[in-house]
Amino acid sequence: MSGRRLIASVMPRSVAAALLGLLLAVCLLSGAAGAAERSARGELKRVLVLHSFGREFRPWSEYARSIKAGLEQQSRWPLDIQEHALLSARFNNPGPEAPFVDYLHSLYEGAPPDIVLSIGAPAARFVQRYRQTLFPDTPMVLTVVEQRLVNRLDLTDNDVVVSVHNDFMAVFDNILRVLPDTKTVAMVIGASPLEKFWIDEVKRELKPLGNRVSLTWYSDLAFDEVLKRAANLPPNTVLFWGLMSVDAAGIVYEGDIALRSLHAVANAPIFSYQEAFFGSTVGGPMQLTGETSRKTVDAVIRILGGEKPAGIKYETIEFGTPRYDWRELQRWSISESNLPPGSEIMFRDPGLWETYRWQLLLIAAVILVQTGLISVLLHERRRRQVAEVESLQRLAELAHANRYSTVGELTTSIAHELNQPLGSILTNAETAELMLKGASPDMDEIRQILGDIRRDDQRASEVIRRLRSVLKKTPFEIKNLKLNDTVREAIGLVAAVADGRRIALTYVPPSTDLHVKGDAVQLQQVVLNLIINAMDAVADADMRKREVSVATVRVGNRAEIKIADTGPGIASGDLANVFNPFFSTKPQGMGMGLAIAKTIVEAHHGTIEVENLPWGGAVFSIRLPITR
Repeated sequence: MSGRRLIASVMPRSVAAALLGLLLAVCLLSGAAGAAERSARGELKRVLVLHSFGREFRPWSEYARSIKAGLEQQSRWPLDIQEHALLSARFNNPGPEAPFVDYLHSLYEGAPPDIVLSIGAPAARFVQRYRQTLFPDTPMVLTVVEQRLVNRLDLTDNDVVVSVHNDFMAVFDNILRVLPDTKTVAMVIGASPLEKFWIDEVKRELKPLGNRVSLTWYSDLAFDEVLKRAANLPPNTVLFWGLMSVDAAGIVYEGDIALRSLHAVANAPIFSYQEAFFGSTVGGPMQLTGETSRKTVDAVIRILGGEKPAGIKYETIEFGTPRYDWRELQRWSISESNLPPGSEIMFRDPGLWETYRWQLLLIAAVILVQTGLISVLLHERRRRQVAEVESLQRLAELAHANRYSTVGELTTSIAHELNQPLGSILTNAETAELMLKGASPDMDEIRQILGDIRRDDQRASEVIRRLRSVLKKTPFEIKNLKLNDTVREAIGLVAAVADGRRIALTYVPPSTDLHVKGDAVQLQQVVLNLIINAMDAVADADMRKREVSVATVRVGNRAEIKIADTGPGIASGDLANVFNPFFSTKPQGMGMGLAIAKTIVEAHHGTIEVENLPWGGAVFSIRLPITR
């Protein structure tokens, strides 16, 4: 029942009429809106795409997919792309085409497409053969047609041809270049009429190769037998993949299923000239889908825009730059040095540099920065070492000069200490001489006199040895020392001075030897300076309080030398400055003795401090690390 009758059966006639009028008005408005939209976008363009082998049959399906994508991107008009497949080219014994012609005629009679696009040679032959019956006035673009299969006698001014050229000699030259030891090429190709045509063409074109390579044809085999043979090929054999639409047993293969099966079992590399099969083949010069698709889309857009097909001409498309599958090169151990110059290698696994470029650059930058910093630090370390050596040399020179100054203060004591043994030696020698002039000299007494002379001589020699050890100029030298002996020798040099000044100089050694690392001469110099300063401090004190005490003790892992006096002490304002260069409380002093002493102690990794004693006087404390 129609909508109008349904409305009339349930509503009064006047109401139904009103609703019907409203419905017609809505339809008119909708039609007007649709017309306005079509006017804004342009008239709908209908494109008929005719496939030779089927919509999913490679390699032509890849061309069709690329062409349709290009049309949808570039068309200024809405497109209605209608696709049909011829299919008859896929059989060994094609059936009659009349039913398919009748089908297309009934489908497009009275409403022909704006353009017919055939993909592949069988489809091109079909539309040319039935042009007058199906599309007498419709422009045609015959694409993906090998130039040898173009029927130029039936071409009209309403046709555009986008042809390609299969250069089999280039393909086989590439095989022999990439694998120069090749002896045999197993030719995998089907048994349809079109494939038989190409068998004859390949044989004719490859005649110049002569005996360089042997061709083995699998066109008369079922594909299962082809797989068995491909799995057991002899060395120096390769496979050439032509086309497999139908095998000798009449079995039809859709798409690239057959190639994938071959690739899975073959024990030799596979070559082909079709980009659509790239991924299962090694590669080489081949027909590139992009260039053919670009020209086809260009022709269709120009014709739909009103340009005459007769004015659109294209050169035959040759093979593109050789391309190779890196995975297949690795699989068959094919060296990249065998590839033609300018070849493209696809699907290469990114190396460490490609994968971690920025990380490696960052690491390299960090390493460079670190190298620079290390170089600077090493340079600074070297400079510091040189500076330390120079500093120690200057310290040794300054200390040597200070020792001369100190010894100058001890001149009287040293002279007195030398005069005593020398005077005794002279007296004893004169006495022995007189006794020997007598009639009966007492030999026992003479022996005692000679013993006294020897003892006095050793005493004088010891004084001179001590003096020489203090005055000798030697570089700063670290040795293992017995601290008690070092301090005792320094006290021995000033003992006579203390006696002459009526100063009680005492030394309290520890119960065990204390071993330190250091320079004996410079440590003695420090002790001498401190003892002389202490004696100067008590010089004006009461006779009962003129005392200087030296003690050596162990405190933890350090040896401590304490030099105390009973003098007036150090003014509280001067305690922080006594070790500063050129600071002195003596009118005649230069203020370098304690500064040098501190430098020497710190060079021995020790410390020196001073403090006033609660009962009067001051005490200097030297702490040095004990060695094991």
